[in-house]
Order: sequence, then C-alpha cells, then structure tokens
Amino acid sequence: MRKLGIILLAFTLLFGVVMVSAQDTVELTIATVNNPDMVVMESFTSEFEAAHPGISLNWVVLPENELRDTVTTDVATGANSFDVITVGMFDTPLFARNEWILSMDDLFEQYPDSVQPNYNLDDLLEGVRLGISYEDELYALPFYGESSMIMYNTELFEAAGVEMPEQPTWDEIREIACTIHDPENETYGIVLRGLPGWGQMMAPLTTVVNTYGGRWFDENWEPQLTSPEWNEAVSFYIDLINECGQPGPTSTGFVEALTLMSQGQAGMWIDATVAAGFLSDPNQSEIVDSLGFAPAPVGPVAKGNHWLWSWNLGIPSTSDHPAEALQFISWATSVDYITLVGETNGWATIPPGTRISTYENQDYLDAAPFASTVLELMLSADPTDSTRDPVPYVGVQFAGIPEFQGIGTDVSQFIAEAFVGDVTVEEALERANDATRDAMEEAGYYDD
Repeated sequence: MRKLGIILLAFTLLFGVVMVSAQDTVELTIATVNNPDMVVMESFTSEFEAAHPGISLNWVVLPENELRDTVTTDVATGANSFDVITVGMFDTPLFARNEWILSMDDLFEQYPDSVQPNYNLDDLLEGVRLGISYEDELYALPFYGESSMIMYNTELFEAAGVEMPEQPTWDEIREIACTIHDPENETYGIVLRGLPGWGQMMAPLTTVVNTYGGRWFDENWEPQLTSPEWNEAVSFYIDLINECGQPGPTSTGFVEALTLMSQGQAGMWIDATVAAGFLSDPNQSEIVDSLGFAPAPVGPVAKGNHWLWSWNLGIPSTSDHPAEALQFISWATSVDYITLVGETNGWATIPPGTRISTYENQDYLDAAPFASTVLELMLSADPTDSTRDPVPYVGVQFAGIPEFQGIGTDVSQFIAEAFVGDVTVEEALERANDATRDAMEEAGYYDD
C-alpha cells in the first residue's frame, strides 16, 4: 500500500506540473493568407515556440478572398476568433478608424518587454509605414511589401525571337505573348489573374484601367465603369488572356499563376514583385536561370501601372493576449526573422519590401538581382496620383474606401461572366456600374 501511495503521489505531482504548465501556455490563433511567404512563416513555428516557451501558435491559413471575408467579419462583429490577423494596406487604416485593431505605438509603449530586441521602427520603408498608419499612428507591422512588374522567361523569349522593351506598352506585351503562345505544348504567352475578387483579378486589371485613362469614380463619387476607357481596358485584358494566355483564367489567382510561371509554362507574368524571390529559388522554380524583369506595361497613360502594397500583421482589439501577440508579430517582422529565412531557405526568398536594411544587406543583393528594381518601383508608386483624371480616393489597384471590398468583388464577378462569354463586356460593365452606384448610394455618398 505504501508503495502504491508513493506511485500515486508521484503521478499526482507529475500531472499537476503538466496541468500548471498547460495553463501557463498562451495559444495564439493566427489568421493568414496561403501565399508562399506566409507558408514559410508557419514552417518556423517550432523556432518561435522554442524561443518563447510560454506561447503556442495555432494557424488558420486561407485563400486570399476567404481570408479577407473571414477577418473582416470577425473583427467587425467582435467575434474574438483571432489574436493575430493578416491585413493589407487597404484594410489597416479602415480597421484602425473603426477601432478594430490595436495601435502599435500604444502596444510598444505598454509592453516594451514583448518587442523583439533591436526591432527599430525607423528601419521601416516610409511608404509602407504610411500606408499602415492612421492619424499618424502605426496600426500593424509589415511582413512583406511589394510593387508589380513583368517577370518573363528569357529562354522562351529567345526561342520565339522576341525581346522585352525597356518600358513595354500593353500592345507590345500582347504582340510578344501571342508570338510565344503554344498551347498545344502547354506553353502560354502570358499568365494573368482572372480569379474573381477585389484583391485577385481586380488588382492587376485596375492597373490596366489606369493606363487606359480610366478611374473607379469621378470627383462626385459617380462610378465610371461604363466609360470608353474601362470598356477598352477590360476588353483588352479579356482578349489577351483568352487568345494568348492560360486556360481557365477565372480559376487563376496569384498562387496558380506562380505555379504556371515557375514550371516554365508561361512566357511572362505581370504581378506582385514578391514572386521574384520564389521564381529565383531552385527549390521552387524550374526557370531560375531564365528569368528576366521589366517595369509593368503602360498604355496611353504612363502612370498607375504599378502598385504599392504590403501584407501586415495586426492585433484585433478583442484579443485576450495582446502582449503575447506583440511578441509574435514583432518576431515575424524583425530583421532577426528575415535573417533566419535567408540563412535557412536562401536569401532570395526572404520577405522583401519592408526595411531599409534589407536593401543594404549584401547577402540579399547578391542573391536577388531584382532587388534594386523592386525598391525603385516601390518608391515610385504613388497611391495619391495613379489616374489620368482627378479622383476622390487613394490607391493604385484599389479605391481606399470601406465599400470597395464589396464593390470590387462584385465588379469582378460581372467581369468573370464576360471572360467566359456569358455576357458582353458592355453588358458586364453596365451591370457592374449599376451595382456600384447602388452600393455607394446605400452608403450615403450622394445628397438626397
């Protein structure tokens, strides 16, 4: 009996310790997008947890459209499902205005011991920092930043006997794409996003609209989607993909386009500059030795052709663990994390576009021949002046108003119908314009 009692006591002490340890561990639930950089971040979970034994990470990784809907609904309703959310340059100031996310300035002051050592906010690129600020306060920490550009397969260009102009126009891009196009051998002249969604199809398509002289709204907030400029730009985009691009375009988002390009099945791709790192990684790309880069195409208008964007980590105001969440997001957006990725996976694959020091790091510059081009594009993108005619909104590939998330997605659905031939471009844009005006009227943008 005495021996049994000793055993029971030992078990009690052992499991008592385990229970106390479990109670002391804080689990952070993180909502993020299934882009490659975020998948890499998740892969370093064990490294973070080893350095922060009181915190465990629970990941919710979603496609871009689903992430946006889920996060917006969660913070707007105060559901408190997440401790960390991935938010874009569009969402951050709007969430801040609604007090859905916490001020980083306040958190840094309130929980200084939770901030990664030597974090250095002054090292953040100014344009990115401004884009995720509201009323001069920072409301998220940038995970990676980007512009947009052309990434092309030099081997396919040489085989087709074509060259990339120094500053191509959309007409030149179409001519090149149709020259390379060889669908019988599963080689496509170009790959572009056609997946519906304001952050999917509408991101690159809006830059095309900009270069054709179009705009989402005039100065009185009247939608301009039935304008000749929109008609010409959308018709061009649809014809280009359907005639000389990938099959099934309305199923192609960023991730799908990256796959086609990295497998050597596309002559070129016009999209986020962040993809250059993955296309340059021999573990993920078959075209590492056949990569070229050029500025995004222009049309009759030579501005608004490349965007400024960042994906960022923020903390919902409903989180029960802001100090621990700050520990995670300051770690995941730090120079130390960038170094961890570079030394583990290769310097070309680090999350780019957030810090001045990234573009002073010789290891990165040696591994990423595109680095200086990307930085120049990010610095030259101007969200306050991206259209030929005046507009009342800020943004290159979006209109920075709360209603745009729904409007942009609805418009993309109408355009998707034109992609597959269910309606004409004119019909799609008329319906889109009517739906947009209804949404703006309901939101109170017009006088009675």
